[in-house]
Amino acid sequence: MKIRIKGNSIRIRLSRPEVDSFGKGGYLEERTEFGDKAFIYALQRKEGISDLSATFTGEKITMLVPAGITREWTTTDNVGYEHNMDTGDGKQLFLLIEKDFKCIDAPPGEDQSDNYEHPTKVC
Repeated sequence: MKIRIKGNSIRIRLSRPEVDSFGKGGYLEERTEFGDKAFIYALQRKEGISDLSATFTGEKITMLVPAGITREWTTTDNVGYEHNMDTGDGKQLFLLIEKDFKCIDAPPGEDQSDNYEHPTKVC
């Protein structure tokens, strides 16, 4: 699972096995260790919501994915889902989950065997 944070946007990309695992278990988590602390990011299926949303507690960002979107995304060819989450004071946080494609011009030696085939064959 990869995360990209830029300004007020969070994008999470999943490989094929990660999409399968998320579809079955409804939860994935990654962590980056900083000595005795860790930056944690997670994807969690949630009943009763209709749009992507996110929470930030302690050192952990959790993107919440509606159960219906989880089922559709993990069992179809749909690439991803996005939502602009209202954070108050007229501000929004752009959220995106997507399947991770193989990059045609990836650096030599980068393992992309678990990624999805790129539909256009160019990056």
